[in-house]
Amino acid sequence: MPAVARLDPRTIFTPEEWAQLSPRSSWRGLVLVAGAWGLILAAGALFIVWPNPLSYVLAVMIIGARQLGLAILMHDAAHGALHSNPRINDWVGEWLCAAPVGARLRSYRDYHLKHHRYTEQPEDPDLALSAPFPITRKSLWRKMLRDLTGQTFLKQRTAQFLGGRKPGEVVNAGVAHFLLVNALMLGALTLAGYWWAYFALWIVPLATWFQLVTRLRNIAEHACVGAEEDPLTHARTTYANPIERLLIAPYWVHYHAEHHAFMHVPCFRLQRLHQMLVEKDQSHRIRMAPGYFSVLREAASKREAAAA
Repeated sequence: MPAVARLDPRTIFTPEEWAQLSPRSSWRGLVLVAGAWGLILAAGALFIVWPNPLSYVLAVMIIGARQLGLAILMHDAAHGALHSNPRINDWVGEWLCAAPVGARLRSYRDYHLKHHRYTEQPEDPDLALSAPFPITRKSLWRKMLRDLTGQTFLKQRTAQFLGGRKPGEVVNAGVAHFLLVNALMLGALTLAGYWWAYFALWIVPLATWFQLVTRLRNIAEHACVGAEEDPLTHARTTYANPIERLLIAPYWVHYHAEHHAFMHVPCFRLQRLHQMLVEKDQSHRIRMAPGYFSVLREAASKREAAAA
């Protein structure tokens, strides 16, 4: 099928307005990456200083969400939007964002740009993530349980280490960068006297909460969207409160309709982009949800099959 239509920003924005939204920054992306790692260290320190079940669960949730944050910043790097210098963009996107969570920037970029080119069409490599919806509540709970118990993580890592890729799986590249960066992390924590923290405060979040919030992100972005010809309908924007932004949707990832329509706008300008579209009376064109719970209700709205 032909590629989906692109939205010309000149049909909505003046040149001056677009100039506020489109430029890359030489520092803001780096600040976001540093902030992600800073929050990961702070959450780990919270448990180390106050070790108890509540602080551990909170640390796992915060770290898992920031691991998703690193994947989101890798996503920005895949669009060349993390830094104004392409070499810095790719180095930071690969070594500080992608490799720690088991991805590769180059392979993700090829995969993801095809997703933009053929959104919700048969050629879309992400179609397997959205096509099954709506599903039943029981099916959704089973998927979430697999995420939180590490089953999804084990399946992905097995595919990564043994080779091959199934539809809907993003982690599909070689393991060298992942192993190298994670070995450095384990070594640094061992020298600091906290070898166990690598497993309890990095691998456990990566195997559990990261998997869950990645699924929630995928559902919110494209499940039950019903994309039409208008590029602003190709994804969903989900309003997120402060707790959701901390634990589920970091770095403005919830403004996904805006990202699909204008995919080279850096993530830190998506909120302003959304506000400008609202000010220009374009919000009626955007598929929006009031929060993640409402998205899950819609995604799990299929009725259970009646007993024979």
